[in-house]
Amino acid sequence: MKKIVFALFVVSIVACNNNQTNQSEKHSSEKTSKPEVEKKITKRDFSITAANAFNNLFFDSMALVTFIDENKIDGSIARRMRSFYNARNYQYAWFSANGISEQARGFWNAHNYHTTYTNDSTLKDKALQTKMDNLISEDSLKIKATDKSILTTELKLTRHFILYSLNTIEDGYVKRKEMEKFIPVKKADAVALADSLIAKKHKDNKYYEDVNEAYKKLKEALVKYVAITKAGGLPMINSSAKKIKKGTPLPVIAAIKKSLQLTGDLPGNDTTFLFDDKLEQGIKNFQLRYGYTPTGNLTDGQIKDMNVPAVKRVQQILMNMGRMRWMITEPQGKLIMVNIPEFILHVKEGKNKVFDMNVVVGKEGHNTTMFTGNLNQIVFSPYWNVPASIVEKEILPGINRNKNYLAQHEMEITGTNDGLPVVRQLPGEKNSLGKVKFLFPNSFDIYFHDTPAKSLFDKDKRAYSHGCIRLSEPAKLAAYLLKDDANWTTDKIDFAMNSGKQQFVKVKNPVPVLITYYTAWVDDNGLLHFADDIYGHDAELTAKMFF
Repeated sequence: MKKIVFALFVVSIVACNNNQTNQSEKHSSEKTSKPEVEKKITKRDFSITAANAFNNLFFDSMALVTFIDENKIDGSIARRMRSFYNARNYQYAWFSANGISEQARGFWNAHNYHTTYTNDSTLKDKALQTKMDNLISEDSLKIKATDKSILTTELKLTRHFILYSLNTIEDGYVKRKEMEKFIPVKKADAVALADSLIAKKHKDNKYYEDVNEAYKKLKEALVKYVAITKAGGLPMINSSAKKIKKGTPLPVIAAIKKSLQLTGDLPGNDTTFLFDDKLEQGIKNFQLRYGYTPTGNLTDGQIKDMNVPAVKRVQQILMNMGRMRWMITEPQGKLIMVNIPEFILHVKEGKNKVFDMNVVVGKEGHNTTMFTGNLNQIVFSPYWNVPASIVEKEILPGINRNKNYLAQHEMEITGTNDGLPVVRQLPGEKNSLGKVKFLFPNSFDIYFHDTPAKSLFDKDKRAYSHGCIRLSEPAKLAAYLLKDDANWTTDKIDFAMNSGKQQFVKVKNPVPVLITYYTAWVDDNGLLHFADDIYGHDAELTAKMFF
């Protein structure tokens, strides 16, 4: 079975000629094998309008006919494309007026990972790669439905999406109509949408969650939160909860116990006003699931989290189930994963966890991008080549205020570029990259690195960087990556990190790096976690998906 597992949003692209793609389409048509099923096409859904559509761009159905004819797309792929857009009433799937969609990024990441780490060359398309590279790199983009280049990209993505699904998911585990809903088609009531997912029955007993474990776990959590919603929701906790002390009886304690019992953090049905040991442990369980240090004492922010309505959690789970559809095939070897809202780096070998470490990610306005890369180099005692945006916004104002600014920050100007000075910071204790950085080439100039600002790792919420990812234990990661190289002992790594002389070291066996954005997930121990929507992706998606 081609098992699909927890992974993530990603970015790097690839390509193929028409003969290869047509061969892939022929293969996919043979693979699905049931012609009487393949010939079925979803009827056009005219109930989808500009007012209720998921995306706000539409195109003429004849454009699809022309695309199919010009690209000589035959058989099941052509039928599936027609069916896909009939289900959407010819609404764009991958773009809105505001640019490339989250779903397009998620799919392209999975597609890109597949073409990079497998031998499947049939999905490679250099022109599409270049186009997607450019689109994903754009900070802001306004799109018109009449843009022929965007429409062509839209239709190419759908063709690749269908081929990718047929090539990577075992036969029967994603039905045609389900595939058509991988990208939402219109706004819906969250509970009604959840009910339709929960209640769905298949005659062949094949379900998508059987080949996507992370999706399956979230679906199980969805059942619980739908039940809570239908039963009246979670009790509201007033601000006096932050003042409760162990051993103190207060009326608010009964509400806290009820809330924690409903969410599974506190066993039993005790509703007394007493703050006892069991309640303390229940609060710690809640804090752990929400990314807080488990102290047993509530803060204003934690009370706010407890007071999020259950229906909002249903929405959050549904959105993240959607993200988990864009899964990659987990490699058998080493894998480094970072879930941005979790602020944790995970190192895995196959399904086994090696270690985790705290990270600092980009603050709002300096968002850490979701993508994939191949970690292939370590740089000890690195220079920091200061990005032009930071030079303009921070370095130049600093120089204007203080003529000794560069010397005090151990920086130097090495030239000019477009009228701006080119600035780099010397290796050393003050270097913003710390003593080591880890490179995985990508279009966004993002990498892992050490930092002299160690105190940030003690915080529960760690979005403070300019976009790169700071590591709490960089020497540990360096030792792990070089453990198979006898030349790199612990002492040698320590010396290189403190030498003050920049040194590049190739990683003999590059390790895939996966960056994702999940605000709800279930961990290896079966615990449901919720995280803050630090970049506003959930808020944007909520407005598109739900009434």
